[in-house]
This record gives sequence, structure tokens and C-alpha cells, in this order.
Amino acid sequence: MSSNLKEMPASGGDQAFMSDLTALRNRAREQIMRGAVTPSFAESDRKAIVELLNTALATEIVCVLRYKRHYYATHGIRAKFVSAEFLEHANEEQAHADRIAERIVQLGEDPDLNPATLLSRSHAEYDEQTSLRDMLEADLVAERIAIESYREMVNFIGSKDPTSRRLLESILAQEEEHAEDLVDLLEDLPKD
Repeated sequence: MSSNLKEMPASGGDQAFMSDLTALRNRAREQIMRGAVTPSFAESDRKAIVELLNTALATEIVCVLRYKRHYYATHGIRAKFVSAEFLEHANEEQAHADRIAERIVQLGEDPDLNPATLLSRSHAEYDEQTSLRDMLEADLVAERIAIESYREMVNFIGSKDPTSRRLLESILAQEEEHAEDLVDLLEDLPKD
């Protein structure tokens, strides 16, 4: 971009595409400690998105705990491969939680990690099933819930916060992979 950039006229008399460069630089200096939160980010949108992200964070943490429980609760030679998949999914869900928490911090808030309210804020449920088939089914239900929830969040965010939208879209893609993995495992599991 040229250092002489001024307000560019938009087609049809709409507001300009970009602020004048001097004003943009001045705003950046004046609000330096706001980090990623710039004046173009509406406060009401930011708060709503942080609330959604905290819900997603709670959901991911509950999923980590459920997958970890299933990992440790599997027994038998047939369950070894499935157990490894549970652990892989738990680690990926933890990575999702970490990325979401980091985004909440970028938006100027603290992630809500209160263990007393995690389950009530989570879209997914915890599970204490003991049979391998029941564990797989509980995890598949949770993944399907996550897929629907993330799709709704992505649609809500739209163009309000492209960074959070892309984050949730990337997590959504991995949740879809998890669901496919679980379907494959269920199909290969002999009926009891």
C-alpha cells in the first residue's frame, strides 16, 4: 500500500473501503494495549463471540475428559486399537481447547475454566459407559453434537470475526474426521 493512501471512494457512494492511513496509525498507537481488539470490532459482537468461545471451550474440555476416561476404561486385546483412537482424540480435543482459550485471551478476556460449571456449559455430555460399543456410541453422539454446534457458531459469527470463524471452521473439520473415525470403528466392531 502506498504511504499516501487516503480514503478511497467506494462504488455507489457507500462508505470508504479503508480509513486514511494516518488515522489508522494514530488509532493503533492510541489503543496499543487492546491487542487484537480494534475499533472495527463491535463490543457487543466481541462479548457474544467470547461467550460462544467459552461454551466451545467447556465442550472441548468435557470431551477431553470423556475420551480420557474411555481410554483408561477399555480392556481386552480387541480394544487396544480403539483405545489408541480414544487417546488420539483426547489429545486433539485438548489442542482445540488450547486454541480456543488462546483466542479468548486475544479478544481481551479470560477463558472460563471453572470446573464447577464446565458440564453445565458444555454442549457435550460426560459418559461412564463400560462396554466398548457404548463408549464409541457416546463419543459419536458427542462428535455429532459438536459438529452441529460448531456449524451454528460459524454461521452466527459470519464476517463479524474472521479469525474466530476460521478457528472454529478448522476445529469443525477435525470433529467431522473424528465422527468418521468413530463410525468406522463401530462398523468394524463385532456385535456383542
